[in-house]
Amino acid sequence: MHQIKSYFRDTDSSMAQVRPIFMPKIKTPILKRTLDITLSLLMIFLSAPVSIMIALAIKLDDGGPIIYRQKRWGRYGTHFHAYKFRTMKADSDDNFGIKQARDNDSRITRVGKVLRAKGLDELPQIINILLGDMSFVGPRALAVGEILAAENGRTLNYEATPNFWKRLGVRPGLTGISAIFFAKDISPRKKFRYDLFYIRNQSFWLDLNLIILSIWISVRGKWEVRGKKLG
Repeated sequence: MHQIKSYFRDTDSSMAQVRPIFMPKIKTPILKRTLDITLSLLMIFLSAPVSIMIALAIKLDDGGPIIYRQKRWGRYGTHFHAYKFRTMKADSDDNFGIKQARDNDSRITRVGKVLRAKGLDELPQIINILLGDMSFVGPRALAVGEILAAENGRTLNYEATPNFWKRLGVRPGLTGISAIFFAKDISPRKKFRYDLFYIRNQSFWLDLNLIILSIWISVRGKWEVRGKKLG
């Protein structure tokens, strides 16, 4: 953790970026894709009973759709549809636009609060991992067209934020350093710098450690807390 913080004090991110014409390929750690496929197949099998119960709970809660589909930024600037168990009211995007959830967000359903705390709403994204759209560990898969909080009187834009395009050199992840160690509402500028730290230091063993930490957070139901998730 100290190493991570020291790295970011020395990183210059003062210049915004434009979309590059050519995005260099970043070497994927040996066994990373093998880990993704093996773990995906195992989790699909083990989580099937839980997924069925979640689907029933969502349907009984408000009668709306069970699965929420959203267009996300993928590797090399491509787009893909990420799948999640729906945790917000069915008409939220139409009424409020695509916005990140806040504390005590009125859009979140009763079942959704439980799912988000445990990270269970992400289970359908195992299919995205199996298909190769995502990895278990990597930068967060950001929503295309998301409405970001204003900064210095301006509306934030992912594409113009420093390091946005660099982080797209790898598959987005279900979990990662910024998701585990920092609040989800930190500024994109800071979040992207943590993503670059992961990209430059990625390894099979780092992925394995981050997956284990993520499971621990899920067991404790700490994904939605603003303080320490691991403490």
